[in-house]
Amino acid sequence: MAKIDLLKEKLALIKKYYHTCTIMYFDLYTVCPEDAREEEGDTLNYFQNEAFKLETSDEMKQLIVDLHNEIDTLEDPLDRRLVEISYDGYEKTKNITPEMAMKLSQAQSKAYITWLKAKENADYSMFKEAFGELINTMKETIKTRDKVLPNFYDNYLNDHEEDMLTKDLDPFFEELKVGLIDLINKIKNSKHVIRRDFLSRNVPIYKQEEFSKYLLNLNGYDFKRGALTTTEHPFTIPVAQKDARVTTHYYEDMFLSNIFSIIHEGGHAIFMQNEKPEDYEHFLEDNITNGMHESVSRFYENVIGRSKEYIHLIYPKFKEIFGEEFPDVSEQELYEGANIVEPSLLRTEADEVTYGLHVIIRYEMEKLICNGEISLDEIPAKWNALYKEYLGIDVPSDKEGVLQDVHWTENFGYFPSYQIGNCYNAMYVLKMREEFDLDKAVASGDFKTINNWMKEHVFKRSNELEPKEWIREITGQDLTPKPFLEYLNKKYKDIYKF
Repeated sequence: MAKIDLLKEKLALIKKYYHTCTIMYFDLYTVCPEDAREEEGDTLNYFQNEAFKLETSDEMKQLIVDLHNEIDTLEDPLDRRLVEISYDGYEKTKNITPEMAMKLSQAQSKAYITWLKAKENADYSMFKEAFGELINTMKETIKTRDKVLPNFYDNYLNDHEEDMLTKDLDPFFEELKVGLIDLINKIKNSKHVIRRDFLSRNVPIYKQEEFSKYLLNLNGYDFKRGALTTTEHPFTIPVAQKDARVTTHYYEDMFLSNIFSIIHEGGHAIFMQNEKPEDYEHFLEDNITNGMHESVSRFYENVIGRSKEYIHLIYPKFKEIFGEEFPDVSEQELYEGANIVEPSLLRTEADEVTYGLHVIIRYEMEKLICNGEISLDEIPAKWNALYKEYLGIDVPSDKEGVLQDVHWTENFGYFPSYQIGNCYNAMYVLKMREEFDLDKAVASGDFKTINNWMKEHVFKRSNELEPKEWIREITGQDLTPKPFLEYLNKKYKDIYKF
């Protein structure tokens, strides 16, 4: 058997283990009873560790090294990409023992279970010990690598967004921060008043569920290859080639929260459902970086979902389902209500403009934590101080503060991806508009044209290219915040009339 075929045979078995793990992960984060979480977490850890043993066996390591040495003899570019990715993974994990892998998995499960309880009680001190254990275990794992980047946070950034380091992101976020604060000040000085009294009206969850399914179907999500359920913190997960699942969280008194969670998570799933069959055949599926993925989810959520044209499109269905709750809300009021700019506590509920500052705060916090420049005890106070400095708001409790996100129960380096994604999509939307009238397509519900363009330009080569190559191939440019800032200024100048 050719070595590349032997690699694929072994990866097929490993994939079955991870398929099992993904189903258990989905269950743990959605419907698993509270008292069963620890046992289910232990079972998940076991199967993850078994998969890890297969991935890091001596035979597997030697096979990957041999193929990497012979990579120029492979004719299929997808085979070469598979070997490159496999070798990168080998380099990062070759010195990690199964015992250490199990230790990390256990630390993550413990952190998640503890975080749930700490968040419920709004008490960071309940999470601190497990968080500290996880940080130490993650650092131990990173230190096993032959090549450890001197700025420790760069190791996490590079894992999430290939070839993206603090030297790239520090000036990127600084330019973004200056632009966002300037725009927020203009909006603060606007005399235009947006109606908001209806935003906190109670909306029955069963009606929100009906509207959620309508939105997913409208945008092009295929329910024959997916499912929708609820969780504490919404996420989307690729279970298998024909199984991309979406979750949301319903609040009776915040109906917009679910609407934009659904559009956002549905965007992730549409990306997953449009990966090429060839990518699965070469075990390249879901090789998309977080920034690339977030560019798509936030394209659907914000560029489309919060647009005047999309609100016009969904308004009749909105009135049909929520007529009793919103008999007095006009289409323009719904559009403006969906686009209120106001500093807030929760990242997931933040508007397009202030959202970037939530991400910048987390980026700065993660640098401090990973580089050992802040103690565990100092984290909540520093978090609160940054919210006061950048957003001008006081944090009333740990629940709305440092405990609001689930991400730190698993890893670091993800948060920058959200804002990188915003800037990626602002860049490629300019190319999209050169080829067809995007606003007209949205207003008429022509998602076939939109999704076909995304499939051809954004999805098609996403598993094959590093992010810097990918965005350059689509737009001819390197990552920049300028198109995003221009998009925001144009849109919100019209809304707030400044």
